[in-house]
Amino acid sequence: LSINTMTLGGLAVAMGELVDDAIVDVENIFRRLRENRANANPKPPLLVVFQASCEVRNSIVYGTIIVVLVFIPLFALSGMPGRLFAPLGIAYIVSIISSLLVSLTVTPVLSYWMLGKARVSAEEKDGFVLRGLKWFAERVMHLSLRCAWPLLLAASVAVAIATWGMLRLESDFLPPFNEGAVQINVLLPPGTSLATSNEVATKVEQRLQKIGDIKSFVRKTGRAEMDEHAEGVGVSEMIATVDPHSTRSREEVIEEIGEALEDIPGIVTAVEQPLAHLISHMLSGVKAQVAIKIYGDELDVLRRQAEKIKAAIADVDGVRHLQVEQQVDTQQLRIEADGRKLESFGLRRWDVNEFVETAMQGEVVSEILDGQRTFDLLVKLDESYREDMEAVRRLVIDLPQGGSVKLEDVARIYKSSGPNTINRENVRRRIVVQCNVRERGLVDVIEDIKTRIAPIEDKLRSSGYDLEYSGQFESQQAASRMIGLLFCLSLVGMFLVLFKMFGSANLALQVMIALPMAFIGSVAAIYLTGQTLTIASMVGFVSLCGIASRNGILLINHYLHLVKHEGESWTKEMIVRAGKDRLAPVLMTALPSGIGLVPLAMAAGEPGKEILYPVATVIIGGLISSTLLEFLVRPALFWQFGMRSGRRVTMQSDARIELIEKSPKCDDGTHEM
Repeated sequence: LSINTMTLGGLAVAMGELVDDAIVDVENIFRRLRENRANANPKPPLLVVFQASCEVRNSIVYGTIIVVLVFIPLFALSGMPGRLFAPLGIAYIVSIISSLLVSLTVTPVLSYWMLGKARVSAEEKDGFVLRGLKWFAERVMHLSLRCAWPLLLAASVAVAIATWGMLRLESDFLPPFNEGAVQINVLLPPGTSLATSNEVATKVEQRLQKIGDIKSFVRKTGRAEMDEHAEGVGVSEMIATVDPHSTRSREEVIEEIGEALEDIPGIVTAVEQPLAHLISHMLSGVKAQVAIKIYGDELDVLRRQAEKIKAAIADVDGVRHLQVEQQVDTQQLRIEADGRKLESFGLRRWDVNEFVETAMQGEVVSEILDGQRTFDLLVKLDESYREDMEAVRRLVIDLPQGGSVKLEDVARIYKSSGPNTINRENVRRRIVVQCNVRERGLVDVIEDIKTRIAPIEDKLRSSGYDLEYSGQFESQQAASRMIGLLFCLSLVGMFLVLFKMFGSANLALQVMIALPMAFIGSVAAIYLTGQTLTIASMVGFVSLCGIASRNGILLINHYLHLVKHEGESWTKEMIVRAGKDRLAPVLMTALPSGIGLVPLAMAAGEPGKEILYPVATVIIGGLISSTLLEFLVRPALFWQFGMRSGRRVTMQSDARIELIEKSPKCDDGTHEM
């Protein structure tokens, strides 16, 4: 694991949460020390620090376990999402666990040294801001308890609206990147000469020079035969660098480039950013975001059906750079050996095949040494003879028993036509219709495409042909299903941990009610920032589960503590007191978590932060809504549905942490101080 954008992103996401455990511990110690000083018979500061730390330790440990637990399933993501988010998860989890260890060991000691013996006035009280917040929170909680059912109904409606809103969001695989460069692919018909390809590419370059936002560009025509992705000279790739100070958006520049090249005759163009282009190629072997693959036996049928699909989806909103995989008939010279004639001359098919291969393609017969360099010596017919069918007919083959025979006497030689290439996948012939997507979500465009070509697809399948959707859409669907499954597993894990903590299914569900409250703010944040639902957003949703549950753990654990250890009863006043006591730690844990993500949330469109931006906005939106609704919805929910479970839990366990201070006696009977 190296230091890269994703590991730094994991640290950035965790940055605000690193102090959460320490905040809860220090705030409770500070409050208990202040209460202790006001008592007529104060306890020793060490005893107060110990008891105050133990009071919230359960909440701290279980809260951190849940935060880590919901992140662990993300390591089960495979493919590109797994490679992207695994470094983020590792950095996040290691940071959170380290902060937990510090809060359990170092923080109580520092609190005793720095707060235990601090001199404060007898009239010490909360600051002005905190007093104002507690006053407001008290009235909100009283309102929640008085109007419990209407508020719970309104919260349910809000969750339903958020769910409806999320289902209407446009979906993509990954958020758009801002690479600062654009790749323009120019395709000419197969068989185009290098001279013609250069001539057309020069016209394209002249068009690009007229676009003011392009600073420079380079071109590569064709690729070497031994290249991993060999291309003919009819394919040119241009990388254009975009002015970083341009006032126009990336989409506007790409759109202008596409329009500038539209009227150049005889070419097919595709404009995309280099990294996005490579991602598409890596996922499906096709240089486009969407690939519709048709499988079958007859090439002519495949080409006709591909053209029908192209015509059907050409006017779908959002479809750009639509093209059919280049597969055309080219002139061929066919040489078909006649088995009976071969037998009469004592020849085998292999003899004819080897002879024709040597004549047409050549054979390496030796090496030539020139200084320190070596060159293959290749023997084959001169090009003028290879292209003359009559000359080919007169080629002479030596017979095994002596003598010779003309090629035309043992084989049928004629001109014909055939496909320039035959691509296969899954042992079947294949042709691809491909396109990119602009100004709409990828999944939404695919759904429209499916609707348009449904009749064609039905006929294809009934004729023994298959159709498959590939590219980024296929990866998005697979990753979405996996994240949905992992999210369900995370919820089950959260429930089991909370059930172990409280010993009550009802109280566990009371804590988990924070998740739909956070969900409201997350969906609102996506809408407000104009984003689509991507894999990064979904990872943000999963991450938010653990973060949002902390506040509920703090509040419900304090309800139980007040009744078991501080003489409170199960009344509305107890709920209000617990809310006021925990207002400061709830706000202080939520604020650093949100503030730590603000730099990422403010980095919309900045290179290198495209994937982290959706994660940050989803978490910030969820934190805002869950924190604000914590004191409005939870009191009503607990009053209506949690009181009976709370009574049962407190009756089952009356254990309390006690520390008895006992001074050792000296030999003279006095106590040592």
